[in-house]
Amino acid sequence: MDDKRVIVALDFPDAEAALAMAARLDPALCRVKVGKELFVAAGPAVVERLQASGFEVFLDLKFHDIPNTVAGACRAAARLGVWMLNVHAGGGSAMMRAAREAVASFPKPPLLIGVTVLTSLSDAELGEIGFAGSAADNVGRLARLAAASGLDGVVCSAEEAAMLRETLGTGFVSVTPGIRLPGDAKGDQSRVVTPEDAVRRGAHYLVIGRPVTQSADPSATLQSIMRSLGSGKVPS
Repeated sequence: MDDKRVIVALDFPDAEAALAMAARLDPALCRVKVGKELFVAAGPAVVERLQASGFEVFLDLKFHDIPNTVAGACRAAARLGVWMLNVHAGGGSAMMRAAREAVASFPKPPLLIGVTVLTSLSDAELGEIGFAGSAADNVGRLARLAAASGLDGVVCSAEEAAMLRETLGTGFVSVTPGIRLPGDAKGDQSRVVTPEDAVRRGAHYLVIGRPVTQSADPSATLQSIMRSLGSGKVPS
């Protein structure tokens, strides 16, 4: 299993703040996530600068459009050399297959992950937008569609990771946001668990933002999390 399970979310409004935080982290212990706000503000250059500092980058732009448009976006992301990128599984099988084909020819294609149900959405809110069944029901359905469409895994809550591990096998990657340390506030997430719980439930990668980036000592917090997960790379 990959020792670098933690992906630190660099959810900052500009490159200066994101790069300052990255400078306080060890790329041997974690990867980093670049999301919509930072990418719109700073563009591909911030991805390149993070990679030059030794970080592997999860480009979290959640592409969702017609197949040809998504394929072009995924191809552009793969040219950047990102480690992982994602698309909305709700875009359908044709869109996901087009994304898969777009990155397959690269010598080292990025992991291609499908977004199932946003962890900010509760069962009641899913009903409001016309989804029948619970969040878990919809995660399972969309994950099966993503697997059938050739994706490497999905973004899901750790609450659903065990179900996906059982139904789709250990090789199907689960990327879990909504991770909070014991005692942390939920913030804008509805379905949250601790890092240890997420791994026990079968999560492969943990996206952790504010618990690390808003701590007084981000490096020490990251090392503490890694120790709790049993990583052999963390200094004692």
